[in-house]
Amino acid sequence: METKLLNHRKHSDTASAPGLLHDLGFEPFQVWAALLSALVWLLLCGGAVLFSPSAQAQQPTVSSAGDSGVLQAYVQTLLHEQALPSSNDSKNNNHTPWRVEVVLGQLDPRLKLAPCDKVKAYVPSGMRLWGNTRVGLRCEQGAVRWNVFWPVSVKVWGQALVAVNTLRPGASLTQEDLRLAEVDLAAHASPAVLRAQDVVGRTLSRPLQPGQSLRQEDVKARRWFAAGDMVRLTVKGSGFSVGAEGTALTAGDEGQCARIRLDGGRVVCADPVGSRQVEITL
Repeated sequence: METKLLNHRKHSDTASAPGLLHDLGFEPFQVWAALLSALVWLLLCGGAVLFSPSAQAQQPTVSSAGDSGVLQAYVQTLLHEQALPSSNDSKNNNHTPWRVEVVLGQLDPRLKLAPCDKVKAYVPSGMRLWGNTRVGLRCEQGAVRWNVFWPVSVKVWGQALVAVNTLRPGASLTQEDLRLAEVDLAAHASPAVLRAQDVVGRTLSRPLQPGQSLRQEDVKARRWFAAGDMVRLTVKGSGFSVGAEGTALTAGDEGQCARIRLDGGRVVCADPVGSRQVEITL
């Protein structure tokens, strides 16, 4: 009895709808036309929002000076796109790959950056991703154009020479004084020494503690000859080599130009390369 009553109510509600619309002055085809028009309007509005340039933009905008997270994302994206230091870039004779670690600093909290719709991250001219460096951030589309620098520390871990024991200035380095260990190659402006044969027999210029990295500036330059010594000059070029004799007017320190007077009286500047030997490369 209850089921029949429910069915009767459903039938009565369904049947009364056309009559109600008719009493209000609407014909059925007018109702369906209005519903269809509303559906089309909603689809068009939704599509306009979905496919608008602002909806499709991939880059977030900087809405205020507090959007440091957005700026940091730009820096991280740039670093991922850059070629970071590799052991293939150096005279790494032990073929051990470097381990690169990038640490982001923080912008000066006192900076008040205006809102920006387009920010570009870049590596400043003359800068390289090595040691303490920085990445530039430039607003290219906004009411106020600004340019700031984000501090970045690039640590490059690789095998280099360290002191075995405490070494004092003036000590002559031996093979037993040094060993290979993993150090941050980019921690100092002076390059780390990678090969013992490059420094054995040379004099230490500053003290080193056990485990401390040996840098090129930590050893004194070799003096291959003194002023007044007779030296052998070799001039090298593409496909030829010419030798001559001369007299050193200045001491022949490694890495520094030495003035040599040739037998004909001409004075040249040559690079000391060995015991009483200098070279000029054309």
